[in-house]
Order: sequence, then structure tokens, then C-alpha cells
Amino acid sequence: MYQTSRPRGDSPVSIIGAGIAGAWHALLFAEAGRAVTLHERSDAAMTESTSHWAGGMLAPWCEAESAEPAISRLGIRSLDLWRRHFPKTPFNGSLVVAHPRDRADFERFARMTSGHRRLDAQGIGELEPSLEGRFRDGLFYPGEGHVEPRRVLPQLHAAIERAGGAIRFGSEAEAGDLDGLVIDCRGLSARDRERGLRGVKGEMIIIETPEVELARPVRLIHPRWPLYVIPRGDGRFMLGATSIEAEDTGVSVRSALELLGAAYVVHPAFGEARIVEFGAGLRPAFPDNLPKIRIEPERITVNGLYRHGFLLAPALAELTLAYLARGEIDNEVMQCA
Repeated sequence: MYQTSRPRGDSPVSIIGAGIAGAWHALLFAEAGRAVTLHERSDAAMTESTSHWAGGMLAPWCEAESAEPAISRLGIRSLDLWRRHFPKTPFNGSLVVAHPRDRADFERFARMTSGHRRLDAQGIGELEPSLEGRFRDGLFYPGEGHVEPRRVLPQLHAAIERAGGAIRFGSEAEAGDLDGLVIDCRGLSARDRERGLRGVKGEMIIIETPEVELARPVRLIHPRWPLYVIPRGDGRFMLGATSIEAEDTGVSVRSALELLGAAYVVHPAFGEARIVEFGAGLRPAFPDNLPKIRIEPERITVNGLYRHGFLLAPALAELTLAYLARGEIDNEVMQCA
């Protein structure tokens, strides 16, 4: 990091977008004593937000398999912030499994990642009794966690208000109409200013069954349709995997069949589960799939969190606050106009 000039530290802060990036910025700035107003065009349910369809995995070591090192670095820092601000966040780890025919892909995942320990069939059964006898080998990442986005986002909003911040739902605020420093966390809506920003579709299915219990996210390694299964409590599970270069929000028949088929491979009881919901969200991403904090006079834009929103948002908010407080710049993600 290096230091640079910055806006005044006592000016009011207006944040546009109350999804995961905007909410974490509002929380940290309010806790730092800044006068913060968070503007969101939708209502408090946030059903139009990308965060509504997110998996909520806090898995910086697993993400190292395909993401740049900056993602893991910032993600590991975010884990500390989640623990500090939301002590009840489940940190039960992540489990990665594969069938013997996919051994080569499993070993590649192990080589590309760290922070894990290997489990045999007995170890998997001890960790997740519902998976006893299902897999011969597993990788356990004990430091990872997960959140339920639809539950934790309202908790973030409540924490902002407790810290003295204000939230304005149903606000069509434009940056030019706001006083003080503006932090733009609009996601895809910021394409009017952010060149190269694109939407990447992530599809999900929520199913319900009392026959399977999981304490942590489980990732199935597969060459064609890798899958993650995330426990949501009360017998519900989120199935996800896809990153599709498309900007519609429908779920294709092919994707649904692949997600459900992969879930059946994890446990046959999922074949009898009740389908609760289909859905898809559009993740904002730049061409390199890395987040960016772009600094201009009187405006800071935070965008491009791709499929790492819940993992990266706390650390990115901390970086923005450090810039305004001390002029610090993180060269990997921050750009000064």
C-alpha cells in the first residue's frame, strides 16, 4: 500500500446500493463515526438485489482453485471482519468430495488450494454423518464459513442503524443530487459509468428434505457439473454451481437437470426432496473477474465483486475506509483517477 491525497474526513457519506457491498461500507463508515446515509432503490426485502440469490460461502481457500491470489488474500481478511461484527456466523468449514472416477480433478483441486486436511471415508462420515459411505476421499477446509444472505443482509441493515447510519429504501438517488462523498455500490446499474462491466448469471435451486443433515457447505468435484450444496436450516439446501455468460435471470431446463442430478449424486435422498424455489442472479464482473475500487474527486465506485460478494465485501469496505482515513491504497484493487 501507499498513501495519496483524499477527500476531507468529516464530510457526509452517501452510499448508493444496499446490497452486500454497500451495506458493509455503510456499517464500517458508521462505526467510524461518519455521517452515513445508505440509499437503495428497492424495498427492504431486497428481492431485486444480486445478494438475494447469492450462496453466501465464505471460502477463500477453496476459491484459490480458480481465482486470483488477491481474492484469497482479501477473503481471509474478510473472515476476521465477519467474526468480529457477527459472532454467530457459522464457521464449520467446507467439505470437498469427489467420486473415484473424478480422482484427477479432485487431486488438482487439492494442489491448487491450501488450508485443508485430507479425510478418508471414515473421516467424512464422522464430519457429516449423512454422507457416511458415500465418498472415499474428502478435503476439509476448517477455517471457512457460510452465511444465509437473506437473513444476514437484514442483520447488516439493522447494525448500520444501531451504529447511527440512516437507510433510505425506495430511494432513486443520483450521485449528483447527494451531498458530500458518494460511494457507488450499484453493481450492474453502474454500467452507465463503468466500462467493461458485465453480468454473469448464477443459477440456484432451493430444495427441502428431512432426510439429509449437513453442517457445512459441500462441494462436489465433477468435470462437467461441479456443484455446491449449502445448508439453509430447517431441512432446506441451496444447490448452485453455474457461472453463465448471459444476462437473463431465468433458469434453463439443462441447468436445472444438471443441478438436480449432481445433488442426487451427493445423496440419493435429494432425489425425493421438494423443490422450493428456482432463481438466478446477475453478478457484476469486470473482464479480469477482479473487484475494483475506483477513486475520483467526491466519488468512489466499488464494483466487480463477481461471485465473491459476501466473501470480499467486508475487506473492500475496510480498504475504502483506510483510504479516506489515512490515504492508503491497495494497488491490486484500487485505482485513482
